[in-house]
Amino acid sequence: MALIEKTDVLTVGHDRIDNDHDDFINLLNKLDAAGNADFPALFQQLYEQTEQHFDRENQLMKQFSYPGEAEHKSEHQRVLGEFKQFKSRVDKGLIAFGRSFVKDRLPQWLGLHVTTMDGALAAHINKQPQA
Repeated sequence: MALIEKTDVLTVGHDRIDNDHDDFINLLNKLDAAGNADFPALFQQLYEQTEQHFDRENQLMKQFSYPGEAEHKSEHQRVLGEFKQFKSRVDKGLIAFGRSFVKDRLPQWLGLHVTTMDGALAAHINKQPQA
């Protein structure tokens, strides 16, 4: 069974954001099933994909003059900071810390972030005439 299932709850109605979330979910599920030898490289891949996704969202917020930009960007920075702390442990061979982050933290965070912050961003973008 997958750690997290793709559902309509995790879609926001903006293709680029939704595709990034699908990639995140796929990597999260691969990490959950990965052996210890494969875990560090997949964790690195998830970190990089998350960084790129946040950069794309940050560009969208700027492009569409999103009023919640400061708060949303701040959340991105907070999550990347937390990610880096766990990544440093995984890089030292402390795989159990990374597994805990993947299993216990990221699925809940994703659900909340998508349904609140990303949903509001997508709704704002979709109301713009140039979207």
